[in-house]
Amino acid sequence: MTFEIGLTLAVIVLTLVAFIREWAAPDVIALTVLVGVVALGLVGMNDMSSVFRNEAPLAIAALFIIGGALEASGAVDHIGRVLRDKLPSNTRKAMLAFALLTAFFSAWMNNTAIVAILLPVALGFARNRDIAPSRLLMPLSYASILGGCCTLIGTSTNLLVNGTLKDMKMEPMTMFQLAPIGIPLSIAGIAYLTIFGPKLIPSRTTISGSLEIKERATPLYHILIGENSPLVGKRLSETPLFDRGRHVHIMEVRRKGAREMHGLNTLTIEKNDRFLIALHGRRGKAGKAEDLCEEIGANLLSTIDGVVTELVVRDEASLAGQTLARSDFRQRYNSVVMAVHRNGVNITNQLAEIPLEGGDTLLVITALNNLDALESTRDFILTDAPEDSPVTTVNKKPPHHAWVSWAVLIGVVLIATLTDLLGGEQGVFKWLPVIPIHFAAMVGALVLLWSKIVTPREAYGSIDWQVLLMLYGLLGLGLAMQSTGTAKWLAESMVDVANGFVTPEWMPIVMLWMIFLLTLLLTEVLSNNATAVMMVPIVVTLAASLGVSHWPYVMAVTVAASTAFALPMGYQTHMMVYGPGGFKFSDFLRVGIPLNIICWIVSCLLIPIVWPFYP
Repeated sequence: MTFEIGLTLAVIVLTLVAFIREWAAPDVIALTVLVGVVALGLVGMNDMSSVFRNEAPLAIAALFIIGGALEASGAVDHIGRVLRDKLPSNTRKAMLAFALLTAFFSAWMNNTAIVAILLPVALGFARNRDIAPSRLLMPLSYASILGGCCTLIGTSTNLLVNGTLKDMKMEPMTMFQLAPIGIPLSIAGIAYLTIFGPKLIPSRTTISGSLEIKERATPLYHILIGENSPLVGKRLSETPLFDRGRHVHIMEVRRKGAREMHGLNTLTIEKNDRFLIALHGRRGKAGKAEDLCEEIGANLLSTIDGVVTELVVRDEASLAGQTLARSDFRQRYNSVVMAVHRNGVNITNQLAEIPLEGGDTLLVITALNNLDALESTRDFILTDAPEDSPVTTVNKKPPHHAWVSWAVLIGVVLIATLTDLLGGEQGVFKWLPVIPIHFAAMVGALVLLWSKIVTPREAYGSIDWQVLLMLYGLLGLGLAMQSTGTAKWLAESMVDVANGFVTPEWMPIVMLWMIFLLTLLLTEVLSNNATAVMMVPIVVTLAASLGVSHWPYVMAVTVAASTAFALPMGYQTHMMVYGPGGFKFSDFLRVGIPLNIICWIVSCLLIPIVWPFYP
């Protein structure tokens, strides 16, 4: 082992610890690693720019835009609602239908977007048919991962592995190269969830159900403080309006026509102040607006429709890491938080001082016509879709946007696939150039922009910049592993260790099973992209040292890096359903570990058949 290899291993260990302990945001950690390997001399200063020439982040960004157009057009959402309305009240059939729909669309779109679209649809179905939400939401998350294993564009991990292969001057993957393993895995996984899911997945409810919130619909009252009100001149915090025991929730305060933006606990009430309040408590316990107005000397002006709903904080949300008080949540989102669900626990005390995290589920009261505004912030995943409210929405895209968006996605897939099969020196039509996926996707995104299907602001908003920045940073770590010889040293060390237990003829197959298991275990505690970037150089070198094809090992890493089912933090979609499903940590262990084992066995049995070691 050289000094450079030892230093690279130290950086890898430190990176693993930083990701596991969550010392900072994933993109911050990854970019720090990139700068660190250059500063330590593991990657040359001039070589650093080669990271940004990798085509994978560009392809992912363009596909984010196309997926964003499909999401905004309501195409997938409409199909989900048709399915919801026609399904019978049978848990097993509902699980199968939602899982199949999710897996199919996840093969073509970002799985995070698919879960965000179908989450409120599945919850609405569960409420209407009296089915435990947990029984639908866990299969929803798992199926989105399985579907993403079927195509090159199914997940960012697939594209990242493909880009890494190109950087290593190796043959890239084709659009459907993963299908022979992804489709059987999806069938096996969905079959397992459908057959055993109703028994294994516990019957858990949403945060509103666990807090015994009986009525989700709640009126909001506009009241005007009268001239002779006993509250005039008193601090708001000392009045019945601020008494949480009376279940009064203040939505906003207006004074002289302007909204009062100061903290409520600093406000002194004046005559003609106008309040928007909700009266809502657990088990339906709340007073009457008329009685409250009579007590405080206020006039009841009007009533509007409100709703008690749940909002899942996105990982990339602008308020992540901020407290409710610091983020001015009430004024910023026109909503009042009643509880926070985190790691299986409902938090109802001292809410204003809790720093919010991605995956937190907030139980809020808001106006029904405010759901559109909440959705447009892209800070939350809604569990009640605006389309389900009786309020007419005005922000929905025209019907032709869905058809154009689908046409663009299909066009991108067909162009990248057909030119790869038919064009180039090996194809039937040698004059036909091979168009890579990143170029086809970029053209597709530009078609959507020029046709005004999406605006530039919407396009930028649909890109998950955290994912892209993290990819660039992690590519630097992969480059360091190759340039210092760390990947070669690790691969040779694995072979040397195995030589003492395995005969040479069994070595390729044994290493395949071990590589898949190692990648799977790392993915459970790390980012799937981080795991793939570290493992690809190692397995390519490993295959060369064994004298076999690298494809079985590359496919094992690609699939295993996306099959994280046992821990809720193993994949972003798990955290999206964690709060709305009312899950506990142990729920994912119970259902996910058998699914991990199924994927391990099925994959390692099929991969050598589809991609032989000795072609």
